[in-house]
This record gives sequence, C-alpha cells and structure tokens, in this order.
Amino acid sequence: MATAAKKITLSASREIPFNKLVLSQSNVRRIKAGVSIEDLAEDIARRGLLQNLNVRPVVDGDGKETGMFEVPAGGRRFRALELLAKKKRLARTAPVPCHVREADSDISAEEDSLAENVQRAALHPLDQFRAFQTFGDQGMSEEEIAARFFVSVNTVKQRLKLAAVSEKLLDLYAEDAITLDQLMAYTVSSDHARQEQVWEAIEHSWSKEPYQIRRMLTENTVRASDRRVRFVTIEAYEEAGGTVLRDLFQDDDGGWIEDVALLERLVGEKLTAEAETIAKEGWKWISVAADFPYGHTNGLRALTGTPVDLTDEERAAREALREEFDRLEAEYVETEGLPDEVDERLGEIEAALDAFEDRPTRYDPAEIGRTGAFVSIRHDGQLSVDRGYVRPEDEAPEGDGDAATNPGAVQRTVITVGGEAENTDEDDDTIKPLPERLVTELTAHRTLALRDALANNPHVAMTALLHKLVRDTFRHVSTTGCLDASVRHVFFPVQADDLKDSPSAKSVEERQQAWQGDLPADDDALWARIDGLDEASRVALLAHCVSFGVNALYEKVNPYGAGPTSHGVQQRIREADRLARAVGLDMVEVGWRPTVGNYFGRVTKPRILEAVREVKGEETAQLIDHLKKPDMAKEAERLLADSGWLPEPLRLPAIVDGTPSDPEGDDTEALPAFLSDEDEGDEEPADEPQTMAAE
Repeated sequence: MATAAKKITLSASREIPFNKLVLSQSNVRRIKAGVSIEDLAEDIARRGLLQNLNVRPVVDGDGKETGMFEVPAGGRRFRALELLAKKKRLARTAPVPCHVREADSDISAEEDSLAENVQRAALHPLDQFRAFQTFGDQGMSEEEIAARFFVSVNTVKQRLKLAAVSEKLLDLYAEDAITLDQLMAYTVSSDHARQEQVWEAIEHSWSKEPYQIRRMLTENTVRASDRRVRFVTIEAYEEAGGTVLRDLFQDDDGGWIEDVALLERLVGEKLTAEAETIAKEGWKWISVAADFPYGHTNGLRALTGTPVDLTDEERAAREALREEFDRLEAEYVETEGLPDEVDERLGEIEAALDAFEDRPTRYDPAEIGRTGAFVSIRHDGQLSVDRGYVRPEDEAPEGDGDAATNPGAVQRTVITVGGEAENTDEDDDTIKPLPERLVTELTAHRTLALRDALANNPHVAMTALLHKLVRDTFRHVSTTGCLDASVRHVFFPVQADDLKDSPSAKSVEERQQAWQGDLPADDDALWARIDGLDEASRVALLAHCVSFGVNALYEKVNPYGAGPTSHGVQQRIREADRLARAVGLDMVEVGWRPTVGNYFGRVTKPRILEAVREVKGEETAQLIDHLKKPDMAKEAERLLADSGWLPEPLRLPAIVDGTPSDPEGDDTEALPAFLSDEDEGDEEPADEPQTMAAE
C-alpha cells in the first residue's frame, strides 16, 4: 500500500501589537538599497502593509517564550513602521500582520531572512513602464504618479515614453533581444512603423548603437538649433500644428522639427513679410532665401552708402547707457563674482550700445530705383538684409536718365523667393511662362529619353558625332551645343522625384550594366576587347557612349535674377529638337504622363485650363474652371491620363514649310513661350523663381 505524501503546513498568521516586535540581529540585509525608509513609510501610510512581517518568538534562557517577537525577515518594513510610530502616525499597540515561525523550528532566522530576499524575482522594467502607462490611462497625472511612487516627474515621463514604443520592440526588449539603451533611442520618434523599419534595417547589422538608431529616426527632420527654426521660433511652429521630436534620455539641443514642409512654409512666409516691408524703401528687386551660396554677389556692383547719423535723442540715450555701465563696473570692481541681476543688466547695456554702432546705411535715391537687396537668415537665426547691389543689366547707360534712375518714378519691387516656382495670383487669367524649375525638370526627362533613343540609333549617333567633329575641324565654331563630343557625363542639378524610376532611366541603366560587365578594367585589355568587337557591336558601343554627352536641359544663366536666356542654351535646345526628330523621340511612347506632381500641381490655373481645353475642348474646360487649384489639378490629371498630351518643353516644334528651322540660322528666331524672356502684358512672370510684386 502506497504511503500518502506528507502535507505542507504553512506558518501561522496572526496580528501582533507593534510594541511586542523587535528587530532581529539575524537579518542578512546589511547594506542600504532600494526605496528609502522614509519613502517606504509614506507608502505604508497610504496603502497599508502589503506584505506581512516574518517573525518568531523570543525565548528566555530556559527556552520559554517571553511574549516578544523578533523580525528576521522584513526589517525595512519594521523600520518604516517604527518611523511612523515615532511620528505618532501609528499607535505603539497597533496590530501588525505577521507570519509566525515556531521557536524550535529547524530553519534558522538567517535562512528565512536570506530566502525572503533571494527567492523573490525583481520586477522587469517593462512591467513597471506598462504599469505607469496603466495609471495614466486610469486618469492619473504624471505628477500624481511621481508623488505616489516617490520618483521625479521626469522619470515618469521617461517610463511612459518607453511604454509607448512599438509593441514589437517592447517584446524584443522583454526577450533581451535589444537593450534598454537601444529602447531609449527608439523613443525619439513616436511613429511605430518608422521604429520597426529602423529595427529591420539594423537587425542583422553588426552596428546597433543607440546613436545610430537616433540618427536614422531623425534623418528626415531638422534640428531645433537650425537657423530656420530659430528664425520662426519653436512656439510659432507648434502653434501652426507642427510636432517636435524630443529625447528624454539625453541632451537633444531642443529636439527635432518633424514637419519640414511646414517649417519651410513658415520661413518663406516670414521672410516674404520682411521683404515686403523692405520693399517700401523703393528697391527694384529683392531676392529672398533662407541662405545664399558663397559668392552670390559676384558680378554685382555694390553701392557705397553713408551711415545714418544718430539723432540728438539717440546720442543722449547712448551717453546715459555708457554712464550706467561705468557706474555699475566701478561699484562692483572689487566684488568677486557679480550678482546675477547686475551681470544681466551689463549684458543688456552692451547689446544696446552695439546696436547704436550698427547704423542703417543711406543710399542715393537716384540709385535705389535700379538697385536690389538680399534678404536671408543669419547663422544665429536673426534676419539678414544686404542692400545696395546693382545687376549688370540694370546699369544705366552714360547720359541716360531712364525711369529707374528717377526717384519720382513709380515702380514695383519684384520679390523673388528661393528657387521654387509658386503662383502668386491664381485668379489672374493670363497664361504666363512656365516655372523655371518645372521646365528644367521636364527637360531632364527629355534629355534622359533622348539619350536612350540615341543609344539605340547608331546611325544618328554617328551622324551627330561626325557633325560635331566637322564643325570643330572645319568651321571652328563654339563647342557649346547639345552634344559634348568628349562625352563628359552631364548630370541633372534639378530633377523631378520620378526621373530615376522612369522607363528611360531603367533602360539606360540596364544597358550601362550590360556593357560594364563585358568590358575589362585594364586599359590594354579594354583596347583589345574593343578592337575585337564585330562592327555592329562597335557601333552600338559608340552610340551608347555618345549618348551620355547629350544635354537638352534648360538652365537659367543667372540663378539670382531675371537675366536673358543665353544664346548657348537656345542653341542647345534647337539642336536637341533636331536630334529628337532624327531619332523619332516621342515622350508619350517612352512613358511620360502629366500628373499633379510633375506638372498640373506646379503651374497656374490658366495653364491647367489651357491643357484641358486643348485636348477635351472648351466645354470640358468650363466644367472645371470653378474648382480650386488642387481639385482642378487632380481633375486635369484624370481627364488627360491617356490623351497623349505633352507640355510644350516636351514637344517637338512644328515644321514650317516642310523644313525644320535651321539651328545655325538667325539667332533672333522666336523662342517657345516657355523660354520667352519677355513678360506677357504688364505682369511680372509670377512663376519665375516665386516672384511677386510689392507696390
């Protein structure tokens, strides 16, 4: 017959008056750790004793119980109760729940004390983070949580931030797949999808440092210390609905601006407002940008102005400030360390005195009418205004007193903001020239398509190359043109986002990779390889190489002004037209389609209506002419999706009398409207780099 297992008997539990308890010397805890006794006492006062004390009877020399009980396990709780009793917040005879071990037990008091501290598992940090999150969900404020658990408010913020990380990453942290330092780095962004993308990118990498995670999460943001942010201020950005990414675990220098587009808009609006104020001074033009490149004033004549004298009131104010400064310095000359308020006042006086030295400049009124200014942002986020620059085309001929030099003449200041085209008068029905940046992007598409077509037509490639060589050899004409015979790879400084994914780009890249794998790196071996190619392969390779010299880009000669289109650019475009006609290039066939992003969202409403009218007729155009610009652009994209319509920069010019125009003919030949240097009507070209007129 099987013997029944002996049942376990648990220690008895009873309430013992506090004055019958004494701290045992058998407690193994000797070093202070964890929450302080004071904080534990406050917690017990609020919540009560969550865990009973472990006690055993105190016996005399004869082994008889004395009525007192020693506490070998739970010494910190005993000291907390003792502190409450000393402060008279707990009665000396208050009953304390205890587990009572028999005096003659085989288990020693030291063993009980050690087991209680060793056998318990510490709470995983993630459980604490989530517990704080639960308290927040229950309506507790960060301050209340901090007060109840005796931590700082910043600690609560940090733990709540950690609990808000993607669940996928929290699970990895629970499994020790990522460290706490790494988890803290992920809190920089609140975008769970982006957090997971970064993890997937570095999951199998040898480098998973927290700084790298922070860098990847903030790579598309702007530092709060950036000059643009300091110019518009964080407060203005947040009031406009922008969000700021902050790092609660290390110094983040103010954080990161997440909505860069909003920041750029605020910067543009504020700079434009400043420029409109400056325009009242009578300048002919004002160029506005957050920052100008080095040498942007090269080629411009700078006016020499005279500083404006101080008024009597300003002189008196300056003298008063100097006297105050001298008096404060003399008063504290022997003091080691200035009081904060005195130090602050001295700094204010120094700044005010410096302002008196930085005097505005007075210019000749007869010169201002032909002169302009640059408005930008200084490195410290302050407004920078650089006045008094004359462009070569604005210089007055000798003895010519035109309206620009007449201080009484009425003219509008043309404000040019950055290099991004933007319509400034959507209600104007005038069809104005296309924005320069859009033309450059469109002609980049055409250039790439033309390269691909030329590479696939060795006959035309050979003709183009021989034509170039004959001109250089026999006519000694300028080498400026559509084809650079040295095959200098022409890159695209301005390009649309969809250029790299276009069929032409993929075709060129595939052909490049195919030849790359077939041609040796050693120069002698390369010669032998080319020499051994059959005639068809040699001609195909020639066409491919020649195609990289194609340049059909429209590029503005003077990026800071409205100077004329150079003869070289005009000649380049005419030659590109001839080349496109020779290879039979059709931008519709190569896959270009008008969309909101690449055309309709970038032009004025009259331009949109003109395109719809051209394809669908006047009646359809009238059906959408009441729409706002964004809706009109979307509707135009839908209507013209498969129509084969192309904007003017992508079309071939019409053949007159059965013969294309002579590229070496009259230089005064009329250019297409999108390249015209002349304004339409009395308006400034509003889609030149974001220009606007200020009365």
